[in-house]
Amino acid sequence: MKSPLSGLNPSEWEALCDGCARCCVVKLEDEDTGEIFYTDVACRYLDLDTGRCTDYANRSSINPDCATLSKKNLALMRIMPSTCAYRRTHERRTVILDVKSLSVCGKVVSEDEVAERDLEDHIVDWISVDD
Repeated sequence: MKSPLSGLNPSEWEALCDGCARCCVVKLEDEDTGEIFYTDVACRYLDLDTGRCTDYANRSSINPDCATLSKKNLALMRIMPSTCAYRRTHERRTVILDVKSLSVCGKVVSEDEVAERDLEDHIVDWISVDD
C-alpha cells in the first residue's frame, strides 16, 4: 500500500515536521532483539533552546547517525518515536498537535556532555517507538 507521505511536495514534507526534535536524540539498539531505546542525550547540532538543527541543510553529511527522513527511506520509520508526525501520517494515524508537550527542549543534554560509555544511563521512557 502506498504511503500517504509519497504524495507530499517538498514544502508539504517540511511543514509536516512539528519540530519536537525527538528524532534528534541518541538512540540505542539492543543487538539481540533490535529494540530501540531513546536517551535524553541530543545530537551536538541540536539547539537545545529552539529544538532546531544548527546546520539543517548539511545534517546528514556532518552527522552520519542523523535520522534524516525522506520519501526514499521510509524504512527509517521503525526508529522514529510513536509521536512523530511523519510516522503517524505514514501509519494513517492522527497527528498529535500539542507540540509543546512533545518538545525535547529543557529535557535533554548535548552529546558533547555525555561519554559514550554512559549513554545507557541516559535511557528514558518518555520517548518510545511504541504507543
